[in-house]
Amino acid sequence: MKISCIVIDDEPPAISKLESFISKVPELKLIATFQSAIDAIGWLKECPADLIFLDIQMEQLTGIQFLEATNLKTRIIITSAYQEYAIKGFELNVSDYLLKPFSFERFLKAVDKVLEYYSDKKSGNKLQANYERFLFVKTEYRYERVDIDSILYIEGMKDYLRIVCTDKKIMTLQNFSKLEESLPADCFCRIHKSFMVAINKIRSVERGIVVIGGTRIPVSITYRDSFFDKIRLNRQ
Repeated sequence: MKISCIVIDDEPPAISKLESFISKVPELKLIATFQSAIDAIGWLKECPADLIFLDIQMEQLTGIQFLEATNLKTRIIITSAYQEYAIKGFELNVSDYLLKPFSFERFLKAVDKVLEYYSDKKSGNKLQANYERFLFVKTEYRYERVDIDSILYIEGMKDYLRIVCTDKKIMTLQNFSKLEESLPADCFCRIHKSFMVAINKIRSVERGIVVIGGTRIPVSITYRDSFFDKIRLNRQ
């Protein structure tokens, strides 16, 4: 399995270091390097890559701005000398965050995550292939880590979302659509305009009511067909 990758970094020594590291990994194939994120955007429209090594602090367009502007499905490994951008990077679902200067061993650990992603994607393991096992959500004045496996259900409450976990409840201003994109579609299901549930946490389903974590949640008509199809239940 060959993973095509590019490097975006405005420092030639950093590019050279990554070129050297990449050349030592048989599964990686370096296809381009860029000293400008703007140049990379145009190139990626014609030549998509499987993996991008992305610097943060660059002139004209930073790595974070690049990610927010492109909304790429490509795997991203951030390489930065600035630790303070780590939370923002993981909020944007990067595969890993390499803090400069990083060793070859640390580089390999990051690359292994990407290789596992594509290996699992090929074998059909959607949960591991498309998503990390955790995410960060903004609550009050901080970002709080939420382990995906701990989530029972998510409830929309006007301008807020309440994430109910096995060990805590979190209120966040994040909207449903954005959060839904961060969760594995085969493990979570929208059952109501105000509720999304973790399928493997459902205790029972009876007469259009889902029981989960001691809470009874209605399945609305809008989402009923997709919900029952997803959990493969015969409604007759």
